[in-house]
Amino acid sequence: MAEKTMARLTFTWDAPETPIAPGVKWIKVDYQNVDELAKLLEGVHTVLSFMSFSPGETGAGAQKPLIDAAVRAGVKRFAPSEWATSKLDHQPWYNFKKETREYLAEINKDKKVIEYTLFQYGLFANYMTYPYMSSKHITMFEIPVNFNECRALLVDDGEAVVSIITAQDAAKVTALAVEYEGEWPVVSGIRGSNITLNDLVALGEKIRGKPFTVVKLQSKDLLAGEVKAPWLPLPEHPSIPVAVRQEFAANIVKGILLGFQDGSFQIFDEWNKLLPDFKFTQPEEFLTKAWAGIDAGEKSVWTDY
Repeated sequence: MAEKTMARLTFTWDAPETPIAPGVKWIKVDYQNVDELAKLLEGVHTVLSFMSFSPGETGAGAQKPLIDAAVRAGVKRFAPSEWATSKLDHQPWYNFKKETREYLAEINKDKKVIEYTLFQYGLFANYMTYPYMSSKHITMFEIPVNFNECRALLVDDGEAVVSIITAQDAAKVTALAVEYEGEWPVVSGIRGSNITLNDLVALGEKIRGKPFTVVKLQSKDLLAGEVKAPWLPLPEHPSIPVAVRQEFAANIVKGILLGFQDGSFQIFDEWNKLLPDFKFTQPEEFLTKAWAGIDAGEKSVWTDY
């Protein structure tokens, strides 16, 4: 997405599958054509990238021309496709993010050619309502902690800390960050709250009113490539072709659990400090209301935003 005065431009390879918001103009682009991209970005102040790629693919090749075009067009701010973890060591499907981080640091090494930031959210609380929708725009898929099935795959002692935020709060703070007149920090952590995996399971048991089946996998086994799990969440993300989701399930669970353990999902609080008056919705409040609605028969909750 790019912001041009009050207009919003959306660039994609193919036409969006869902209706775009009023006031947003969709443009099909060739991400390898820097000249075309630069022309389209003339007069644009801020570019937000939301690219995602299948495991094994690299997206740096697409983001680099977009960055080059933004620099050429005189774009003031660029936010690469981040939106999740602070670290990337155990998530090979995020290699394109690592390459993009390195590229942005390199081109700004001697002098700043473009202001940029890495927006990081941690884990969306919305995933705890899977398979029920709890946001208008988030694609739902099962993660290792499943409130619907009352089961969880944890790592080691379960005391790993993760940062949880609602997609709604993440969107609101990001919008405020776009309007922020000061200089962006290089790392833009937006922290809803911190919670251990054990406490997240306890919260699920409290809300659902029943005990969870909990399996704790050992990080040493995961590092050795052994995923000793009695079930595997299916990665139903649109960037992963349906035909290979089962094939990638074990590796994705391994990467997520090791990411939990090494603090990848623990987010700093740069924007909490820059926007001290913003009140974050806490996971217990959000999920208690969500599951009350679901238990009452609603198929979606909190989807007004």
